[in-house]
Amino acid sequence: MVKFKQNIRGNVALGVNPLGCRQEVLNQIEYVKSKGSYEAPKKVLIIGASSSYGLATRISLAFGGGADTIGVSFEKGPKSERNLGTAGWYNNIAFKEAAEKEGLTAKNFVTDAFSHKAKQEVITYIKEEFGGKVDLVVYSLASGRRTDPETGETYTSSIKAIKEPVVGPNINMQKEEFYTETLEPATEQEIADTVKVMGGEDWELWMKALKEADVLSEGVLTTNYSYLGTELNRPYYGGGTLGQAKADCDEKADKINALLGDLNGKALIVVATAVTTKASSVIPFFIVYCIGLYKVMEEKGTHETPIMHQDRIYRDMIYGDQAEYDEAGRLRPDSWELDEDTQAETKALIEQLTAENFNTDFTAYDLFYKEFSNLSGFMVDHYKEQDVTIDDLKAMQP
Repeated sequence: MVKFKQNIRGNVALGVNPLGCRQEVLNQIEYVKSKGSYEAPKKVLIIGASSSYGLATRISLAFGGGADTIGVSFEKGPKSERNLGTAGWYNNIAFKEAAEKEGLTAKNFVTDAFSHKAKQEVITYIKEEFGGKVDLVVYSLASGRRTDPETGETYTSSIKAIKEPVVGPNINMQKEEFYTETLEPATEQEIADTVKVMGGEDWELWMKALKEADVLSEGVLTTNYSYLGTELNRPYYGGGTLGQAKADCDEKADKINALLGDLNGKALIVVATAVTTKASSVIPFFIVYCIGLYKVMEEKGTHETPIMHQDRIYRDMIYGDQAEYDEAGRLRPDSWELDEDTQAETKALIEQLTAENFNTDFTAYDLFYKEFSNLSGFMVDHYKEQDVTIDDLKAMQP
């Protein structure tokens, strides 16, 4: 029987519990169902659908809005008891099983979403088996590397400051250590490469391919998730290489809006709140911000997990009557995080953090760690251990 063990190196999760991942997906589904149904598009394509924001979006739209969905993601299945694959692989399987039980279509494409091949395979499926058109395209791809489909050149992103180094407190979850880190400034090449990987170029390529293939419906909407943050994290996020990539997405949204003009379509940047993802755990200093912010927002009743946040975005804002936009036309569900009192209290808390108190009840460290563990199927509510073999896991296909 396979034994599932949580394994963290630094702030990167290496272990996975496939059955825990399944239960976590079911927990998210139950959350959405508890909120009731809402009117949403019925044919949805989600690029980057296997975890965090993309998975939560898919769950909300399917189990809250009754949507048939196509999910595109790059994940790996099990090879041996020492190499069980990725959490996203099992998330895809669990979602598909649950959706099909309710009569919903749930097609998974496990492939390199950056490639021309992936785009063509999805287009063919839409034309031949998905009704011919999609009403909503969600771009939620998170990757540290991208191969340009035209040139074959591979680019790697860098999480760095710009112009001046940033010095601040950070946390190593593996060692449960609080320490000072220096984030060096990026070179011009590193900035350009980060934009190439994490900017809006591939989003625009997807929308061009879908438009040219005539598989976008009248009034189609496409969303892309951004994060702007606050003065507390701007030096290493909004003011760093990540911020440059997000700014590129804003520029590409304008181009996509022009592209979709004759369809009365729209490209919408959604400025999301700070939540626990595999990406957020490796951004320097960001965990420190999160454990302060979460403590404050938990006490105010405004803290959200990805499923809570995404369900609110689609249920209440995009397809509801509570949308908040900024002067640039971006949707701003991050307003709870940006609340002045919330930020002031978060700042005051962070300024008091030390190696002795960062992982105590003074902060939300335990909450962040639990949410981080949930991403890999550990510490999941309602999980019950079961005997499973490697052959059982290999038989599970997305």
